[in-house]
Amino acid sequence: MLTIISWLDIIGVAIFAVTGALVASRKQMDIVGFVLIATFTGIGGGTIRDLLVGATPVFWVKEPLYPLTCLASAVIVYFTAHFFESRYRVLLWLDALGLAMFCITGAAKALSLGVHPGIAMVLGMISATFGGLVRDVVCNEIPLIMRREIYAIAAALGAVLYVGLVQLDLPVGIPALIAFLAAFGLRASALVWGWGFPVYKARPGRDYPNE
Repeated sequence: MLTIISWLDIIGVAIFAVTGALVASRKQMDIVGFVLIATFTGIGGGTIRDLLVGATPVFWVKEPLYPLTCLASAVIVYFTAHFFESRYRVLLWLDALGLAMFCITGAAKALSLGVHPGIAMVLGMISATFGGLVRDVVCNEIPLIMRREIYAIAAALGAVLYVGLVQLDLPVGIPALIAFLAAFGLRASALVWGWGFPVYKARPGRDYPNE
């Protein structure tokens, strides 16, 4: 029987895979490109997480449902992407959903392996952001995590809340729900209102006297 975290993990993989396929559609790739980018995006963050904690074979090797989910997502988007008027906008909102799910499942997986809670928070953030980073780098896009708008901080918020609330022995599902709403709410607010951190402003160079 699948747990709440397991369902979040599978749905998160599907959503991130769809975002990868949407980028492939914007780049006008063939079906192979769709599958590759969807798979990189869907399982990339979790793969890094498992490798960092020595959980090998990594999760998708032990459970073929994950790569199959990526494959199905890629094929569906390949035949339906043209129905979306603004694929980039859809991509951003789906990415926000996947981010909020993966920061929880990544942290939960780390905790289940006996990792220190502080490290579990970091691994939750990595799980939520690395797949999208790979997607954007491979497709020659500026990674969302490198832009001024709030992105990684939303994943960090979700991971910190989840790990912290788990320590309080709350009823099953409550920590995940609160952390998801917080992470998604922050990322969604950044998308709607353009929240972000100040960017570095170039300053005139300093003149040094000749020696």
